[in-house]
Formats: sequence, structure tokens, C-alpha cells
Amino acid sequence: MLSRLTRPQALAVCAVPFAALLATAGFVPLPFSVAQPGMTANVLGENKGTPVITISGAPTRKTSGQLRMTTIEATGPDARISLGDVIDSWFRTDLAVMPRDSVYPSGESTKEIERHNTEQMKQSQDAATEAALTYLDRADDDIDVTLRLADVGGPSAGLLFSLGIVDKLDGDGSGGDLTGGRTVAGTGTIDADGTVGAVGGVGLKTQAARRDGATVFLVPKDECSEAKAELPEGLRLIPVTTLKGAVSSLVALEKGKGSVPSC
Repeated sequence: MLSRLTRPQALAVCAVPFAALLATAGFVPLPFSVAQPGMTANVLGENKGTPVITISGAPTRKTSGQLRMTTIEATGPDARISLGDVIDSWFRTDLAVMPRDSVYPSGESTKEIERHNTEQMKQSQDAATEAALTYLDRADDDIDVTLRLADVGGPSAGLLFSLGIVDKLDGDGSGGDLTGGRTVAGTGTIDADGTVGAVGGVGLKTQAARRDGATVFLVPKDECSEAKAELPEGLRLIPVTTLKGAVSSLVALEKGKGSVPSC
């Protein structure tokens, strides 16, 4: 998945060839992409007028609060990134420099990349549905889940999709909402067995989350350090490794009982 170059790492890598870069930057495009905080979407609500989660074959709950998936926006695969763009990004918290190959598969056309991201999103949605229904012990029930999220690709919304399905079907398991009425955001891939995976770009995603009103952010545990590095004020990080752990943490936070992990 995407991984952000920290300023110390970038400066260390670029210190030696810096003079050469200065000489050639005006003629040769640099192999980087520049990313910034992207859109967020409440999976419990609508996106562009269409419900993100639609469930048939079982009664659903009326939910309060929000579960917001988060994204980053990166320069396109054909964009020319100059040395000035790279240097400017190093000194700004709302921009990140990433190796282009970590954002876009090398050698693929724009259409191939879009198709790849769409396929990843579809696989993520299928895994999220299976993980949620398995967690609720309802995998064998006749429940049909449809997930729709326009203009977003990739697998990083998986965890939030699963949590949205759990909240709509079961809430906190005792009549309350998983969110406790809060705006909860997060990111993370998910496997069908409920394992949460890292995604990259979490520093930018926390900024997008706080911008859109979130006070809690669910982050894959392996990315705690990156998330903490430039954490917006007023945003609480909760590390997760599984769907079960994420649900347990939100329930403990909602009820004010039990341990809520932190980064």
C-alpha cells in the first residue's frame, strides 16, 4: 500500500544527488507523486444521493453518528512533478511526497490503473461484507448487502464498510450505536476473516477526518507512528488489528467501560 516519505528520510536520500537534481530537474520529470487530504464519506449515509450501504433480507437499525471512510488525492500518473513541487511538499503538513510506483503500478496506463483500483474496491467490498456477516454469525442467513461509493477506488475503505454493516444490523449489540453518536473516521483494508491491514497515507487521512468533523480515528496498528507524527488537535487515535477489536473498542468508548487502546 501507499507509504509516506518522512522529511528526515527524504532529506537523507536526496542529500547526495541534490546538486544533480538541481541541474536536471528542469528537463527530467521526477518519479514522485504529491498527495493531499482527500474526500471522506459517511458509510452510514449517502454519497452523491445514493445510500452507501443497502441491506435486504434482514431488518436494519436507524443509526446516529457517522462512520467516515477517508481518502487521499494524488497527482495523476502522467503528471510532471518538479523539484520545486517536491521541496515545497517536504515543508508542508497538508502535502506528502510519495514514490510514484507506490501510488500507481509501474508501466500501466491510466485506464489500466483505474480498472485495477475498481477491481480492488470490489474485492474489498466483498471481503467487508463477508467479514461483517461472519462476525455477527449471520453468514448463512439470506442477507444481501450492496455497497456503493462513487469515484473511489482501492481497498482502504474495507474496515469502515464492515463497521457500517455491523452498525446497521446490530449496533453495539445492546440497542445502542457503535459510534455513540460521534463522528468516527478511519481507514484500513479488511480480509474476509476480519483481519485489518495497513493502507498508507494515514497522516493525510487524519487531516481529512478532522476537517470533516471526526473526533475518533481508527488506524491500522502498524501505522500508529505515522498517524501520530502530525495528528490534528482534537482527534483521538484507536489502533486496530481486527474487526472484532475495532467493534470492541468502539463499544468500550461508547459505554465508558473497559479498555480503549491507544497509539
